[in-house]
Order: sequence, then structure tokens, then C-alpha cells
Amino acid sequence: MTDDYILLMSAAPISEMTDRARDVFRMVVEGYLDSGLPVGSRTISKLPGISLSPASIRNVMQDLEELGLLSHPHTSAGRVPTEGGLRLFVDGMMQAAAPTAEERAAIEARLERGGPIEEAISAATAVLSGLSACAGIVLVPKREPVLRQFGFVPLSPDQALAVMVGSDGSVENRVVDLPPGISPAALGEAGNYVSARLSGLTLPDALARLATEIRDGEAALDQVSQELVARGLAVWSRDGAQRPVLIVRGQANLLDRDAAADLERVRQLLDELEGKEEIARLLDSATAGKGMKIFIGSENKLFALSGSSVIAAPYRGGDGKVVGVVGVIGPTRLNYARVVPMVDFTAQALSRLMA
Repeated sequence: MTDDYILLMSAAPISEMTDRARDVFRMVVEGYLDSGLPVGSRTISKLPGISLSPASIRNVMQDLEELGLLSHPHTSAGRVPTEGGLRLFVDGMMQAAAPTAEERAAIEARLERGGPIEEAISAATAVLSGLSACAGIVLVPKREPVLRQFGFVPLSPDQALAVMVGSDGSVENRVVDLPPGISPAALGEAGNYVSARLSGLTLPDALARLATEIRDGEAALDQVSQELVARGLAVWSRDGAQRPVLIVRGQANLLDRDAAADLERVRQLLDELEGKEEIARLLDSATAGKGMKIFIGSENKLFALSGSSVIAAPYRGGDGKVVGVVGVIGPTRLNYARVVPMVDFTAQALSRLMA
């Protein structure tokens, strides 16, 4: 990506607008995105390069309102862009600059820390959230953990903590119910069996291997220990289908200085962020394309009530195939010119990490 680029024009009304209308429309949108407030004709008349009177500007604004590109809040003499106006601006008029060297360094630094890849992805999403002042979101690839070590820690006569260490160094714990009559020594033997015989396998493969060895009489475990191992592995196997694939970071950024004037919208957006399954489906739709996807307000029914925007870009694995999506969610009054390239850069950085 070059230092500066212009998103391609894709909306016919731009070519049908006069130079005067395009200038006024652009200034209204940029003023609104900067302040969050309606932009009046007098404000525009004072901007450099404008030689129109407030009355002339009002006439142009009225024409733009009739085209459905601006709206006129009843409490103000100024105008704000409609969702259709924002779409026209983002697709056809916005000039965007690449992230600064400092922003690129902040994102890349989080990806270079090592550790489980999910942690690196989550950390990069948190940085993206902070830089964009939005909530950062990432759809991570569905990955079955690979066993390296497994053990049981007794908690009570009836329960134990199953501890799984993955091949990537991740450690996960689950509480399992113990079969009646199992001894502490048997807990140790069961854990050693899994670590020795099933290491290097995914959970489904480990369960299949266990079933095969029990069937063929090759499992060096008594029946109670066999049941315990099966229970321990099954905890993660059941959990795998429900394993969260969507990470959301920085929801607090949505409570910015302008939120007090629109608390209901923010509350609605925070509620929507709780519905991770629906947002995951929305992001999954972005994997079908090759590039950036921008959803503005009610263009997607999921955010019709909160009037929010989503900017998302796919990232790829070593084989070049799309494995996930990264992006941000925030109010429609986003600094699109700054955030769009930032999301694009983060997606490229994640692709390099996954290669």
C-alpha cells in the first residue's frame, strides 16, 4: 500500500454532482466526522477556498438533502450526512493515508512477542482498538488444540482438575467429575498415559486412539482409569464446538466524550457486542471477498438500532487462504480515512504472522 491512496469511486451520484455540490458535501461530511455535530452554512462559508455566501451554501445543502445525502436535525440549523451520504463519501470521495510509522510499530510489536498465536492476535486487536478509539474485533481461525501434556489434580473425592498443556505452550483447566472408587495414584497413572500415548494428537484424534486401544486391549489402564481419561478428553471435545472464535477488545473506547449525548445508542451497541455469534457470522461474510468490507449503520440489520459501523479486512494463512477477519466496531461517525488503512495494515501484519 502506498503512503496515500484514494478509494475508487463507485457511486453514480458523484459524477452527477456539480463541483460546488461536491465541495459543500465533502466539507459537511468531514466537519461532521471531526466534531460529531451538524455543520451549518455559516461554518462552511468561513473555510479556506470557499467563495460562496451562507445563503448559496444553504441552497446547495437543500439540494443535497433532496438527494438523500444530508439530513436536517430538527434541533439544529446545520446538516449531517445520512448513512447513504457516508457510503457515498467513503466509497467515492475519501482520501486516506497509511498508518504512521509509530502506529505500524505499535501493531507489529504486539505480534512479535511470541507465545500462543491467539494471544498475539488478541494483543494486536487491543492495540488496534486503542489507536482507532473503537472496539477491536478479530475472528480467529478455528484450531483444534494439540496435546503435549495432560494431568489430573485432585480437588475432592468427587472432582479433579484436568490440566491440558498444548503444543503451543497454552495451558487450560477444566473441572471433571471422578468415577467412583478412583485413587490418587490412578489419577497420576491416567495423566501419564495421556502424555505418553496421546501426545501430539488433536483432541478428536486422541479420543479415537483411546477408543481403539481400549477395544484392542492395548490400553495399560484399568476400566475406571479408562473412563477418567475419556471424561477428561471429552470435556475439551464438547467445548471445542463452542470454543469462542470472536475476540472483542476495547469496548470502553465506545464510551467516549460524545457518548453522554447518545447513551441509548451506546447501550444498544454494547448489547450487540454481547451477541458474539451474530457478529461472528457478519465477519465471516467478509471472508468471501478479497479486500476490505465496510458496513455502515443499517446497511447491516445487526447494527440497525445502534447506528454503528464495522470496518473489517480478512487475513490469510501460509497457503494464502483466508483464515480470519480483523476490524473495528464504532459509531458511524468514524475517522474512516484513518481507520480504514489501519485495519488494512493490521490484516497484512496478521497474514505475515500466520505465514
